[in-house]
Amino acid sequence: MSMLSLFIFFLLAFAMTYFMRAYALKKNIIDNPNERSSHSVPTPRGGGVAVVCSYLLALIILMYSQQLTVHIGLTLMAAGFVIALLGFLDDHGHINSMLRLAIHFLVAIGVVISLGGFAEVTAFNSLELGFIANIIAVLLLVWLLNLYNFMDGINGIASVEAITTTVSMAILYAVLNTSLNSDILWLLAACVFGFLLWNFPKAKIFMGDACSGFLGLTLGILALIALKENLALFCAWIICLGVFVVDATYTLIKRVLNGYKMYDAHRSHSYQILSRKWGSHTPVTLAVAAINLLWLLPLAYYTVTQPLAYPEFMVLVAYLPLVLIAMKLKAGHPDA
Repeated sequence: MSMLSLFIFFLLAFAMTYFMRAYALKKNIIDNPNERSSHSVPTPRGGGVAVVCSYLLALIILMYSQQLTVHIGLTLMAAGFVIALLGFLDDHGHINSMLRLAIHFLVAIGVVISLGGFAEVTAFNSLELGFIANIIAVLLLVWLLNLYNFMDGINGIASVEAITTTVSMAILYAVLNTSLNSDILWLLAACVFGFLLWNFPKAKIFMGDACSGFLGLTLGILALIALKENLALFCAWIICLGVFVVDATYTLIKRVLNGYKMYDAHRSHSYQILSRKWGSHTPVTLAVAAINLLWLLPLAYYTVTQPLAYPEFMVLVAYLPLVLIAMKLKAGHPDA
């Protein structure tokens, strides 16, 4: 993938975000502050549609140039389009949460079937998971899709997570000289970066559900494709996504244990607590980037380059400090 190609898609996403902002202002698609919000000023939303459209175009070009198989390309496009459309409609008018979740599961099941299932996957060296692996894969996709939405709450954080994760994995693909295509990673990073400049450090427009769900699902699909290659590479994906996975999962579990419903609006994620403590979104987003590149990437690199008997344990090593941070900040606590 040439630098020129990446620059073109960066510019495309950047320009499309400008038009999406104009559209949101014209249609009064505004995110007004509420009890879950970490912002205080009404801001247009839905700018992430630019990322979705530019990345779908990138996938078409990769398929046309035979750098990406039609099968994988269409799987990514079809699943991503459905989730993005669902999010787009939800941005324009609320969709029943149970209907939305049902569609999420249908899309995830379709992806797992399209990828041929994962019954052959073994964990902890020799534990055969069989059909249970398919159930886990579906749950993983649905959870990543939703947690990405939960974590898209301060300026730049969702974009920075996507960019650092895809760039980290692209580097690992290059180091391993894997047969997996890293162009789809670099292009996604370029498209997201085009939007990021509109969203960070000061947000002129928010990403919206159309893109946050799209990113969560896309990253999940790419991780499952890596699982077809080898377990260590899949573990590297899960490690690189650690900040979002730990914060969202720990917070949700803590809130449920405290008697709250899963979809109740709140501001008790670790990143939201930190943004209030530090009085700004910017240092929190930069801290996420630093953790991803200075802690999670080296551990992911070690996981894929060393002949480990149990690469799954490296996920626990990577996650432990993140869990301790969430505990220290009292994530999920109503008074946090």
